[in-house]
Amino acid sequence: MDASGGVLRITALTGEGESRLCPGCGQASEWTHSRYVRRVADEAVGGRPVVIELSVRRLYCENPACPKVTFVEQVDGLTERYQRRTPMLRRVVEAVAVALAGSAGSRLLAVLHQVLAGATVLNCLMRIALPERRTPRVAGIDEFALLKGHRYAVIITNAATGEAIEVLCDRRAPAVTAWLRDRPAIRVICRDGSGSFAQAIADADPTIVQVMDRWHLWHGLIEAAVKEVGAHASCWGKFGPPLREGKRAATTRERWQQIHQLLDAGVSTMEYARRLGLGLNTVKRYARLSEPDRLVRAPTYRPGLVDPYRDHLRARRAADPSVATTRLLAEIRAMGYPGSANLLVRYINSGRVEADHASLSPRRVTRLLATRPDHLDAVQHTLLGQLAGACQEMKDLAAQVRAFAILLNPRAGNDLLLTDWITDTRAADLPFLHSFANGLERDRAAVDAALTLPWHNGRTEGVNNKIKLLKRQTYGRARHALLRQRILLS
Repeated sequence: MDASGGVLRITALTGEGESRLCPGCGQASEWTHSRYVRRVADEAVGGRPVVIELSVRRLYCENPACPKVTFVEQVDGLTERYQRRTPMLRRVVEAVAVALAGSAGSRLLAVLHQVLAGATVLNCLMRIALPERRTPRVAGIDEFALLKGHRYAVIITNAATGEAIEVLCDRRAPAVTAWLRDRPAIRVICRDGSGSFAQAIADADPTIVQVMDRWHLWHGLIEAAVKEVGAHASCWGKFGPPLREGKRAATTRERWQQIHQLLDAGVSTMEYARRLGLGLNTVKRYARLSEPDRLVRAPTYRPGLVDPYRDHLRARRAADPSVATTRLLAEIRAMGYPGSANLLVRYINSGRVEADHASLSPRRVTRLLATRPDHLDAVQHTLLGQLAGACQEMKDLAAQVRAFAILLNPRAGNDLLLTDWITDTRAADLPFLHSFANGLERDRAAVDAALTLPWHNGRTEGVNNKIKLLKRQTYGRARHALLRQRILLS
């Protein structure tokens, strides 16, 4: 053993007379041909790299029919064929390569006293054999961007365990169909609302049960509800800030009056769109609303510099309604307020100190409608009752959102309840929810499976989020082969 030069060198010699198995035919042999020294790197000891200089035998194969005339003996746990690292060090390098890939892995290995170039780390990563994974009965499928807006790949997972099964370099239907046809053991596939995936699965095997992911169903409902709530801003707006007035609001009201006057006179929507150069869909949107205020949106307030001190301002004004603004300004500045006096005055005069819901917006109203009642406090319950009772449409919307939330707890019979839900939705004056219901009907079989079967695509979405991290570690420049290797080994 030699510790000079900052490297720990260990000299060793294999014993004579021990038989070894030939890698070609498996026959034991102890007939020595010659010896030579192998230099094998091992894990660092005491902050010093370790090199083992091992004298090994080259042996004759005693089987005349074996194509290998000679072979080199291997020491279990110390040497491997064609490797200059011990098995333990090789596993360390491979683990770093899987976790960090090229240059980042090289920097970490330098801390571990192993000097490898980034390209060498990548070579080690690509040489790792992928584990054999059994084709699952229930699979999940999703897409992710290789180059956003241009190239997309597909991740397929075991929906029960979240284990990545395959990464396809093309999201188009023929590639997915070809892969599924080679794996008839898959009987259930969880997916999002992608029509391309739906068609690919049907082309591969029409008997495969497709399950729409329940999160995507809920997300689609909420997006439709946000638009519906925005269309009724004039109804619930009285519980929050005043509607946004100005030139745009005046133009909206004037255009609504013109369209309804011409429609009452018998002018068709197509003719009116041609006369004013408006889109036909725009004219239809104005025509189906019974009052112009439903087109005027409520203002959206972003959190400002005063908002962190609103509780203090509210308590002070409740205790002394005549307290001077200058006094309040001095108090909140002592608490760290960095804004101006004018900003505080405007905040107080707009009524945002006293009103808990002074910053109502379509999304906040929708969030209240979509939150479980037992998760709301007393103030939110009161506000929710006011918002839901603002008009008949808001009342219907609140009822339909709650009814659909119950359906998302999968159980037998939910498919029949969904039919009733769609009928009730179409009977209400909720055009954006009508569009959502039409989408459910187009993919009805997958939606029914989502509401009655326990499977979902949540684990696949989780794998997809991890893929985004792996992409960022390589600055988004990893090609499909490298990215596939890291995904399937992670």
